[in-house]
Amino acid sequence: MANFRSLQVGAVTNSMDAMVLPTIPLLLSLVVGLPSLRAADFPQAEISNGQITAKVYLPDAKNGYYRSTRFDWSGAVYSLQYQGHNFYGPWFDRIDPNVINWVYQGSEIVSGPCSALEGPVDEFQTELGWKDAQPGGTFIKIGVGVLRKSGTDYNRYFPYEVVDSGKWSVKKHKDSIEFQQELSDPVSGYGYMYRKVVRLAKGKPEMVIERSLKNTGKREMQSTVYDHNFVVLDKQPPGPDFTFEVPFQIQSSRPPNKELAEVRGNEIVYRKPLSGEDQVAVPIQGFSDSAKDTEIVITNKKVGAGVRISGDRPLVRDLLWSIRTVLAVEPYIAIDIQPGSVFTWKNTYVYYLVQAGK
Repeated sequence: MANFRSLQVGAVTNSMDAMVLPTIPLLLSLVVGLPSLRAADFPQAEISNGQITAKVYLPDAKNGYYRSTRFDWSGAVYSLQYQGHNFYGPWFDRIDPNVINWVYQGSEIVSGPCSALEGPVDEFQTELGWKDAQPGGTFIKIGVGVLRKSGTDYNRYFPYEVVDSGKWSVKKHKDSIEFQQELSDPVSGYGYMYRKVVRLAKGKPEMVIERSLKNTGKREMQSTVYDHNFVVLDKQPPGPDFTFEVPFQIQSSRPPNKELAEVRGNEIVYRKPLSGEDQVAVPIQGFSDSAKDTEIVITNKKVGAGVRISGDRPLVRDLLWSIRTVLAVEPYIAIDIQPGSVFTWKNTYVYYLVQAGK
């Protein structure tokens, strides 16, 4: 998940020495998905096309499952059922407001508030207006809102105060759900209208996530954005039962530990089931500037199911991250939007069955 060793707040003093941490009550207010609550206790929607049934958390500044500041609040598909298989679900045991990103604590995987989300979820990497803002001033995280600046260096895993989450609207249909966020920060000069549609294709085991971002502010918007794709397929640990393929010959600036996994041509192959504190994180290079190279095929031979993920914009970065509970691929694309212009992109997810054990 981008950083290769998770840290607790107390362990990041050197990198966050100028950061003033929120008070404990504020941190607690940002905790989502408390162990005592169930998924059904949060605002959500269910959609189906007769083949796939998906459950999606809804953005809600007061009662939403996710109210932290790393991931886009819309379109978090926390469960997707197809032919008796579930492709998404929790990858952590609990949430602790004192954790930055995530950590192993004894036998548990503990997430901080910022990283505690499931399924296909987007993150816009660039914080808009951070450099211009004074301490206590405001900046924007797309898909989240106007945030309060704290400290000298931006930290994506830190839960900033949400000053304004914008105007969210949700339209639900039987087989799709549409989200829209309108946001403006006159102080920084940034503003946007963000739209996301999660749609299940008619008569097919296929989900499409379509997005559009209109720059309604006075300043150019530049960022990279990726979908984290937290795949938790029938709770199977990443290992030799999984295959991971792309359309090109994989190169990597940081090959995986050979005891855990290795690169073989266009595949990353697991040598053993991940367990304990095992972690496989592989930066993936070798892709071209064609959108065809966004295709990723993940199959589990033991349970006999898989998913094919593709996008319609060329990659600028790609990464595989996995621990014992989750296999996640992070395909990054670039966005550059002039005032008044609109940028669109989409991802397609095709779910399928294979003969178990083959």
